[in-house]
Amino acid sequence: MVSSILHAFGSVLTPELLLVMLLGSVVGIVFGSIPGLTYSMGIILFLPMTFRLSPLAAISLLLGVYIGGMTGGSVAAILLGIPGTPSAAATVFDGYPLAKKGLAGKALGTALVASIFGGLLSVITLMIVAPLIANFALNFGPAEIFALVLFGLSTICGVSAGNILKGLVSGCIGLLVMTIGLDPVMGMPRYTFGFSRLIAGVDLLPFMIGMFAIPQIVQSFSTTEVKIENITSKKIKTVYPSLKELRRMFWLTFRCALIGIGIGSIPGTGGPVAAFLGYDQARRTKKSEGPALEGIAGPEAANNGVTGGALIPMFTLGIPGDAATAVLLGALMIHGLKPGPLLFSQHADFVYGVYAALIVIHVIVLFVQGFGIRFFVKILNFRKCYLFSTILVLCTIGAYAVNNNVFDIYVMFFAGLLAFFMTKYDYPVAPAVLALVLGPVMEDSFRRALILSQGSFNIFVTSPISLVFYSLTVLILIGQIRRSAKNAGSGTGK
Repeated sequence: MVSSILHAFGSVLTPELLLVMLLGSVVGIVFGSIPGLTYSMGIILFLPMTFRLSPLAAISLLLGVYIGGMTGGSVAAILLGIPGTPSAAATVFDGYPLAKKGLAGKALGTALVASIFGGLLSVITLMIVAPLIANFALNFGPAEIFALVLFGLSTICGVSAGNILKGLVSGCIGLLVMTIGLDPVMGMPRYTFGFSRLIAGVDLLPFMIGMFAIPQIVQSFSTTEVKIENITSKKIKTVYPSLKELRRMFWLTFRCALIGIGIGSIPGTGGPVAAFLGYDQARRTKKSEGPALEGIAGPEAANNGVTGGALIPMFTLGIPGDAATAVLLGALMIHGLKPGPLLFSQHADFVYGVYAALIVIHVIVLFVQGFGIRFFVKILNFRKCYLFSTILVLCTIGAYAVNNNVFDIYVMFFAGLLAFFMTKYDYPVAPAVLALVLGPVMEDSFRRALILSQGSFNIFVTSPISLVFYSLTVLILIGQIRRSAKNAGSGTGK
């Protein structure tokens, strides 16, 4: 493995790929540091721009946005008291009070170092664990893959929603959209309602652009923009923690990064859960009750540990760990790469190239955010009306560029309208998109299993691996039902 990764660095450290990773990292930091934007939107926005790139360059660009966005979320959390991303919510608790005390530079430096440490540790874990899981998953047949995807869908729909029913309804919407078009086995039109443009089905990319980007654009235009006058008007530079402070926080950062990796590898949990668990560890560790650097290092190491952890199930099993990796999964499929165990045997050079790119991206983010913090502080005061107008135009161009088809623009706006009303009534958007991505795999595995068994459903319950995933699915759903009932009971009690 070591020789393969060293060889991969030779293919990654080229002017083209370095420029691509630098661009992705800068875009990610910008999208992560501006409240209201997310790195998921950044990935969606730049996905159409990767069509003419090689698969490794395309994924490196999107991974740069992903990692830069996760790291950049701490900038607004510390300087404004507003998390740039949901994963940075826990950083506000100690980061913003330290900034008001005049320690903004030290807080930003601590957040950056902890983020890079957690991210690199997650990459090392990905490199060690992913091949082992992929080798085990080579034994999966159609029935086992169906059970696995069902587990992934139930986990994502359950955990990503406060209400399990709304999460499952959102997932079913994605599955219904997925069935539009030609039947993959019989070749007969399904749910086209006589409309010829739907025979080819609903293209994944325009639908994802609409679901993720349009609701945030509409929300930004419907709210009054308030000029923020605060600490961002001061001259701020990154101040890294001293060696003594790094030694004091090392085991906390290491422990929180491992928590983030574990949380990220479970589909549907994501950065916010890891960040709050990391903050809880920091709260137990720090000696004083007031704000401390530990309260920044813990959640930042945890939420960046999620990045590599979320890539483990995506690369090995084709199950995205969160909304961002769902888009990355779609990007891989668009570039003709099918995530799963065969990816490691059929495209080993690509996998090792991704490992090398992840390491290089973390180094780039460290230097870009460290030296460019003054520029990113100015971006926080950028007028949102101009920003989101530009994003809307780019989204429209991106949707059209997929197939040079005006109909895809209509698909984007329809998906955006659907997502807007879903968000308005507290239906999560991510399960619908994830179901749209995973639905074809589930249907294909289900029907192939029935063909192999000559129509007998026993094939789905005779495999021990399938039974394990069915059991995990039931446990996840039961746990979410109990959580929803508990939340409903506490709300009633108020």
